[in-house]
Amino acid sequence: MLIKRFIHSTKFISKSSSSFQNPKIITTNDQKIKIEPLKRINETLNIKRQRLIYQSRKRGILETDLLLSRFSQKYLFKFNEDELNQYDLLLDELDWDIYYWATKNYSITPLPTKFQNSSVLKLLQDFSENKEKIVMRMPNL
Repeated sequence: MLIKRFIHSTKFISKSSSSFQNPKIITTNDQKIKIEPLKRINETLNIKRQRLIYQSRKRGILETDLLLSRFSQKYLFKFNEDELNQYDLLLDELDWDIYYWATKNYSITPLPTKFQNSSVLKLLQDFSENKEKIVMRMPNL
């Protein structure tokens, strides 16, 4: 019943619509719902870092959780404001898309133009190679 109310109260957007830049897509009964990411105004850099750490860890897909939580633990406090914004934009994407881009598996999910010159994505891709052969575990909270 709650889902029916949500579906009826949500505006459905066609594939050709460009009213949202980076929507999340929820599929229900062969209909797609696009949800615009929240725009955060006057968020301090410290609060943004804390939010991004949480969003990196709580994705919903273990592979992406593991990769992003380790990445955020290592790099987020070194990022400047522009890099934080790039990472925030990346986290607005779907989990499997992020995972395939990080592992350079573009045959499954092509890399969008907006991320082709992203220094943060390049750093994530380098991190995902795990050149040190570290056994990855979720970092402590």
